[in-house]
Amino acid sequence: MTKKIVTLSGDGIGPEIMEAGLEVLAAVAEKIGFDYVLEAKDFGGVAIDKQGLPLPAETLVAAKNADAILLAAIGHPKYNSAKVRPEQGLLAIRKALGLYANVRPLKIYSELKGLSPIRNVENVDFVVIRELTGGVYFGEHTLEEDKARDVNDYTADEIRRILRFAFETARKRPRKLVTSVDKQNVLATSKLWRKIADEVALDYPDVTLEHQLVDSCAMLLITNPQKFDVIVTENLFGDILTDEASSLAGTLGVMPSSSHGVGGLALYEPIHGSAPDIAGQGIANPVSMILSVAMMLRESFELENGATLIENAVEKTFTDGVLTQDLGGRATTKEMTDAILARL
Repeated sequence: MTKKIVTLSGDGIGPEIMEAGLEVLAAVAEKIGFDYVLEAKDFGGVAIDKQGLPLPAETLVAAKNADAILLAAIGHPKYNSAKVRPEQGLLAIRKALGLYANVRPLKIYSELKGLSPIRNVENVDFVVIRELTGGVYFGEHTLEEDKARDVNDYTADEIRRILRFAFETARKRPRKLVTSVDKQNVLATSKLWRKIADEVALDYPDVTLEHQLVDSCAMLLITNPQKFDVIVTENLFGDILTDEASSLAGTLGVMPSSSHGVGGLALYEPIHGSAPDIAGQGIANPVSMILSVAMMLRESFELENGATLIENAVEKTFTDGVLTQDLGGRATTKEMTDAILARL
């Protein structure tokens, strides 16, 4: 059956890295017999410029009818003081599609470990799962002259849903360890979170559950990152911890992500921004976009063979010393893409 993939190239380097990702997708699809069609739509700043909104209605309709969504990057400094910003589109599409589970894997490639600001990054390989549609970001916000108030809301069902996602993820990994991160010594939402985590754990006797306070987890990510396998946490904590975790790799250019919805629909994107300062120069690192394509093949289409082909080709490219400027090399976007294609 032919699968429909909606592509959102977005802003800055977005179109350049999307082109690279789609080249790799086409090559792998031919090898494994994967049939798909692409539908490109405007999203982010480019959509604001054309239609006045970061998430036009036709883009949302297409996304809802897709089997998977690929997003490159959005944002530009020219919108910093604007009433309508590209990032509003990202929050809107997450909410509209119910994309509640953000997945960010972290793997330190041996050839790139010298980029890390942390000395101890041997054998680091974990996944952070962030609840994406609840919490303080979607609560009530009140700003007055001399005081402000933000409401952090979570329902038991929202917490249970993301925890089950984390346990299912851990079941597929060798260590089968879930670290649930909260602040239960202070926050009511965290007390509920921990209670439900213990309840959900009973349904997964083959998975080990441990609890960690968020401040302690932040410290351990730097001092002992090898201890983690699957980290699961709420929206605000996850936003902070995923950015901290990404610093272990020393670069954002090789880190993909996925966001999963209730009905199985998922959106795949690099974790980095649109880098408008280098847009159009042909030097953007396409690896995080290419690895997001690999995640899509594995998680949305259960094509482990295709995902593994891409990941092995990327790692072999690093081993052979082909690196873009942000990784300490000289390869252009096209040269990096061509090198990965050659190693497929």
